[in-house]
Amino acid sequence: MKQINIKLLLGCSALMLAGQACTDLTETTYDVIPTSGTFGSTAAQQAALIGPLYNGLGDYYGNMSNLNTTTDEQIVPTRGGDWKDGDNWKRLYQHTWDPITDNGQFNGPWTWCYNNITKINQQLGTISDVKTKAELRALRAFFHYQAMDLFGNVIIADGTGSGASKQSTRAEVFAWVEKELLEVYPNLSDVSGGAYYSRMNKYVADMILAKMYLNAQVYTGTPRWADAITRCTNIISSGKFQISGDYLSNFSTQNQNSPETILATPFDKSKRGGMNVQMKTLHYLNQLTYNIGTAPWNGWATVTEFYNSFDDKDIRKKQWIVGQQYKADGTPLKDDALDMVFRPEIESFTFDAGANGRLAGARSQKYEIQKNNSFTDQDNDFVVYRLADVYMMRGEANFRLGNVGAALPDFNIVRKRAGMPDYTSATLTLDEILAERGRELAWEQHRRQDLIRFGQFTKAWRFKPASQAYRQLFPIPKDQLSLNPNLKQNPGY
Repeated sequence: MKQINIKLLLGCSALMLAGQACTDLTETTYDVIPTSGTFGSTAAQQAALIGPLYNGLGDYYGNMSNLNTTTDEQIVPTRGGDWKDGDNWKRLYQHTWDPITDNGQFNGPWTWCYNNITKINQQLGTISDVKTKAELRALRAFFHYQAMDLFGNVIIADGTGSGASKQSTRAEVFAWVEKELLEVYPNLSDVSGGAYYSRMNKYVADMILAKMYLNAQVYTGTPRWADAITRCTNIISSGKFQISGDYLSNFSTQNQNSPETILATPFDKSKRGGMNVQMKTLHYLNQLTYNIGTAPWNGWATVTEFYNSFDDKDIRKKQWIVGQQYKADGTPLKDDALDMVFRPEIESFTFDAGANGRLAGARSQKYEIQKNNSFTDQDNDFVVYRLADVYMMRGEANFRLGNVGAALPDFNIVRKRAGMPDYTSATLTLDEILAERGRELAWEQHRRQDLIRFGQFTKAWRFKPASQAYRQLFPIPKDQLSLNPNLKQNPGY
């Protein structure tokens, strides 16, 4: 069980900041809303109020993981009648999603961003403490950045005024997010971990800016490679983070103390659910492998070619499950008459009912599967940003500026941990950088952004023909178009 003060998403850490002692027996009244001039009038009390606002950050995984099916690293085959879902997963994978039919896939992330932005705006009006206000503005900027990345021309919601909000261009939103983060940066904390685990601080702001600058040519038409290097260097030179000696330890059930994590969204199987990747990827009978309370759903797998991009000597290949599966006592499992052997090969997007289709595809165990767990959720925290990504971003930016000598050490730090040979000036190429980012960051929800930056998102891959350029942006949800007459649909839709 994780220490309760780690779980800021539950609001507990923030409440501790209010300074209430466990031996204080003063009766508390819960049926009266505090009025102005009572609770929230001090800096400590204002800090306590922000805890619940971080709960929305915990929905990052749930909103982004489905959209990862639009990439070449995640596939949800139709196995008989299972995961048919009106061909929803097939349309995502093949880039044929429809703004009307698939509205729910896009309205969820949109409302995730803007519902959280609205809550932050409402709270900001009550905050006077400079540091607390800076933290909330940085969190608000994060949600704007996500909306901009997914949908392009979106709303800058920086107040609580009434009326329909106007739509801004992607470049305008980029400039606003950048301005917000740079303005609040001096007042953000330089503490990482502890009370600032899973919260906005200087290093998370650096990471958001680095991601924006790395993709600036996509967002605005103007590259910002040097600025990306600066922000990555801020994080690396701080000395606050280290590359974990064990790759998979970053994703263990108790991963809250990983020295590599810059931002995570905390989960707890009984107190803050939502981490359920094991249910999505494991076979029904893997319930007997891990002695878990509910049979998994046998859906998500990785694309064959993506699995095959891992060298057998690459430690990171251990994140995939292939081969014979066993009960917890070591007895080999069978699916009907077939040995229960996961094979990397996925021969078709749509399989007939039966064991053959149920066993197709390598499954993910990147996030440690929690044994003897009676819940469908797990305790692993989802890692949004970590140091290995920072090294690779800085390496890529240097490479694109022609400074291969500076790029090599950054990539080779990551390669060494993976047990792979160093890159040389002859072996490090843009194609190899994209492939290495895929191997290191698989299923961490960065792939779509990377494929777009490298001009590969619309190419053909297994079971997917080449798609149109406009698919690099998702459609503005029809629900939002109906609610706000100022919103215009993205071209192509």
